[in-house]
Amino acid sequence: MHVKHLNLINFRNYDSVDLPLQPGITVLVGRNGQGKTNLVEAIHYSATLSSHRVAGYVPLIKADSSQALIRLLAGFEDRENLIELELNAGSPNRTRVNRADLSRVRDVLGYVNSVIFAPEDLVIVKGDPSDRRHFIDELLVQFSPRLAGTLSDYERVLKQRNTLLKTSRALPKDSPGLATLEAWDESLVELGSEIIVQRFLLIEKLEPFLDIAYKAISEEKNNPTVQLKTSVLAKTFDTELDQPALESANKNLIADLFRAKLAELRTRELERGITLVGPHRDDLFFQLGTLPAKGYISHGESWSFALALKLASASLLRAEARAGDPVLILDDVFAELDSVRRARLVDLISDYEQVIITAAVFEDIPTGIVAKRFTVANGKVEPTDE
Repeated sequence: MHVKHLNLINFRNYDSVDLPLQPGITVLVGRNGQGKTNLVEAIHYSATLSSHRVAGYVPLIKADSSQALIRLLAGFEDRENLIELELNAGSPNRTRVNRADLSRVRDVLGYVNSVIFAPEDLVIVKGDPSDRRHFIDELLVQFSPRLAGTLSDYERVLKQRNTLLKTSRALPKDSPGLATLEAWDESLVELGSEIIVQRFLLIEKLEPFLDIAYKAISEEKNNPTVQLKTSVLAKTFDTELDQPALESANKNLIADLFRAKLAELRTRELERGITLVGPHRDDLFFQLGTLPAKGYISHGESWSFALALKLASASLLRAEARAGDPVLILDDVFAELDSVRRARLVDLISDYEQVIITAAVFEDIPTGIVAKRFTVANGKVEPTDE
């Protein structure tokens, strides 16, 4: 699929902007702070309902405005879909597809797929477990949009359970309030086990594409691997390294382990007022050859690993998602790559239906790329004469 037209109103630094797009490669060039990344951020947000730069959506609304609008026309084969996202600072967001209101914002997922690679993505390899959970869950909701509801419901149950843990610290062991906690336990186990299973299955699908992508872009031919480390298997909670990798997608087994771990940790959870086990505490373990990726591989290898994860994500969506090729976005990354990785990346992206590249200067774009070019300056987007 590809985006044919993007219209933004009160989004980031734009009062209003219209950007016609076409299949193939598009290059957006502008100095930092001029708005080029805001354009691709809007496209990616339409696909994932998340930003690669900030948590939440309120920062996407232009300062001194209460509402932003993303309007995007997407084409796939002989069909078109007009997607509209209304972001409201003081009221619920709204979404429409082909002028029809959707009952839930998340129902827009699946109409557009997008994979973005940006300098910030190095945190997937080097950062905290939350960065890796965000990576896998963002891919998960594009691969299977229904799971956005499962993730949302889990967060709601987790918040309610944590509130109950805080208020139940001083209750006696036979208090009826603790029976209420057990009811929340069951909801947490049901939703959490489904998330753990789906993450595990997605990683299994992703790994073959990761191996191909890494070996295509890197001079080192080490084998990259990914494992899901889940807190339901943890023996202690003193370090993140004590969690063994999950080896089975048996949901009943995972649910039993989850339930038992909650019972084991009940006293500690009441003391601390937080839930200590569940997918919100899990992590992805990346390994390159025999070495853990985090803390052991070089900066260049970390770049290759992060880029390979994103290229593998795009390949997986291309192979199995209903919308065809995802829109592949490279946000200010060529300046960060050496000449070898630049050339190999160009080879890997050349056959995607639509690729959008941002750069600070045209010199950052590898020679030989045939692209429609735009200059972005002061919130204005203008085609560049070639």
